[in-house]
Amino acid sequence: MKFEKNIELFRETIWDFYHREGRLFAWRNIDDPYRVVISEVMLQQTQTNRVVNKYEQFILEFSSFEMLAMASLRDVLSIWQGLGYNRRGMYLHQLAKKVVDEHQGILPKNPLILETFPGIGKATAASICAFAFNVPTVFIETNIRTVFIHFFFKNETKVHDKEIMPLVAQTIDHENPREWYYALMDYGVMLKKIMPNPSRKSRHHAKQSKFEGSDRQIRGMILRLLTKNQSLSIKDLIDRLGKEAQRSEKIIDGMCIDGLMSKKNNKIMISN
Repeated sequence: MKFEKNIELFRETIWDFYHREGRLFAWRNIDDPYRVVISEVMLQQTQTNRVVNKYEQFILEFSSFEMLAMASLRDVLSIWQGLGYNRRGMYLHQLAKKVVDEHQGILPKNPLILETFPGIGKATAASICAFAFNVPTVFIETNIRTVFIHFFFKNETKVHDKEIMPLVAQTIDHENPREWYYALMDYGVMLKKIMPNPSRKSRHHAKQSKFEGSDRQIRGMILRLLTKNQSLSIKDLIDRLGKEAQRSEKIIDGMCIDGLMSKKNNKIMISN
C-alpha cells in the first residue's frame, strides 16, 4: 500500500510540474507519424536546442515519406548537416523508401515491425508509437531514466534499466501516454539543471568523447565536401581534409562500408 501511495504521489508530482512548466516544440501534440519519426530520429543523441531549427528546415524540404523517399541521399545529407551522426540521415532516407515501397506510404503502428526499419531500435520504435499513435508503449531515454533514478533509487548507483522498466510500465498513463512521456522528459530536463549530473547513477552512463579532432568530426568534414561537390578524387578529398592521409583513407573506407558513400573510378561520391 505504501508503494502504491508513492506511485500516486509520483504521478501527481510529474503532472503538476508539466502543467506548470511543460515545454513546447513543433513536434509535440501532433498525430502526423512522419513528423514524429523525423523528430525522434533527430533527437537520438542530440539536444533539443540543436534539433529545433533543423527539424523545421527538414520538414519544409521533405514534407512527407513520399517526398523524402524521392529525394537523393546527397540532398538529404545536405539538409542534415550540423546535426552529426550522419548515418541517421541515411537511415531516415532508407526508412522513407521502406514505408513507401512496402507499406503504401503508411507507417505501421506495431513497434515490432518498426524495429525492423533502418536506424530504429526497440526504444525508438516504442517512442514513435507513443508519440504518433498515443499507444502506451514502455521505453526509456536519458531524461526518463534520470526521473526514475531520482525518485526510486536515490541512494543507489549503477542502476540498470531492467530495474527501471517495470516502474515505467506501472506508472504510465494509459489514457494519455503521449503527454505523460512529455511530462517525464520535461521533469528530467529540470532535474539535470539543478542536480550534478544525475545520469552518473545509471549503469548505462558513458561520458561522450570529445568531438574536436575525432573521427566523427572528420566524417562530417567529408560529407560537407561531398554535398558541395558531385564527386572528388580520393587524393583531392584527402588533400582538402588536411588530415593525416592514412587515417583519412581509413575513415573514407568505413563510410563506404556504411553505405554513406561509394567509390567509382577512383572517385568518391555520396551514394544514390
